[in-house]
Amino acid sequence: MQELSGMVRYRFRHDDDDVDVLLEGEAEWVKDIVAELGLIKVGWMMPMATDSTSMGPSGLGSSTPRSSGKPTDMGPTPDPGRIPVIRRPIGELNLPAKLLEVGLEHPIKPEVNDLRDLLADVEEPYPAQGPMVIDPMGEAWLRELMRIVVRSYGVTAITTETIALAASDYLSDREDLELELFLEALFRRGLLVKIHGGDATGWGPSPAWLESSL
Repeated sequence: MQELSGMVRYRFRHDDDDVDVLLEGEAEWVKDIVAELGLIKVGWMMPMATDSTSMGPSGLGSSTPRSSGKPTDMGPTPDPGRIPVIRRPIGELNLPAKLLEVGLEHPIKPEVNDLRDLLADVEEPYPAQGPMVIDPMGEAWLRELMRIVVRSYGVTAITTETIALAASDYLSDREDLELELFLEALFRRGLLVKIHGGDATGWGPSPAWLESSL
């Protein structure tokens, strides 16, 4: 769980099991409750604005009016004269070349066979843990696949079909609807993001899940 201090809000929802958890209060208090509930690996925690509501350790409080005064630190006065003016004919910007100039490579569409080969070279991961985990090894291998996609190809999502062809045997041979339901469950837990595009649905990893230890 990310390191936060001050007033925070924690939220976890799981529609399949009709679970809806909302906690608000001091970060340490919220983290302790989340740990007691066994929800450390799931849900979202974010900082809260403290100028509109006065919160106590229980997460409850009374509203106080927002300050109408100007913030004490607005930064330096904007100087439009310091913004460079760049003009070019429409269509002449070579975006891939500009990305290379700053050290960013253009994303490459991963081929299924390459993904399978790279996944085969990965050391077997530790199984996923937590009260919401359905398939510990399947979830662990899917995260390894997503790591390859993001770090080796610079791509943020791949289709359900690509996941099936590249890693079905790592995911308990799930395909078609069964695989869709598995991915949807991970999406509801906040581990995956879902991207709708045209005739296909793309799935990408949540950054926090990609960096966490299962």
